[in-house]
Amino acid sequence: MPSQAAHFSVQTSGKGTYEITHQLEERVAQAGIKTGTVTVFVQHTSASLVIMENADPSARTDLHAFFDHLVPEDTPYFIHTYEGPDDMPSHIRMVLTRTSEVIPIVEGRVTLGTWQGLFLFEHRDQAHTRRIVLMIQGDA
Repeated sequence: MPSQAAHFSVQTSGKGTYEITHQLEERVAQAGIKTGTVTVFVQHTSASLVIMENADPSARTDLHAFFDHLVPEDTPYFIHTYEGPDDMPSHIRMVLTRTSEVIPIVEGRVTLGTWQGLFLFEHRDQAHTRRIVLMIQGDA
């Protein structure tokens, strides 16, 4: 079963979700795999990946608000705050979500659902460059 590695970077401007579906689709098309899977991995401990609704941005607004409520910054018992009040909360938010996703490839295309998109979920307040690594496997 042939496989190909690919990667790309995502520039964030701080906390939020950044759709990366298009970059994923481009890399899968370039790989020429017709049937298989793509594993998507983010190489960071304060950002994650989520498959989320991409039609209505208010769904992501609610997701952001939920995580701000679930893991608030300035929690007095956090001791890992070397990089600021968002340091430990960003790591916890990453642990509660995912650092990788495996998505089927059918007829040369990523098979996300009609309203699904793949998003980088940035958990830090400051801008970062996040590296995404892909392993595309299957039959050409």
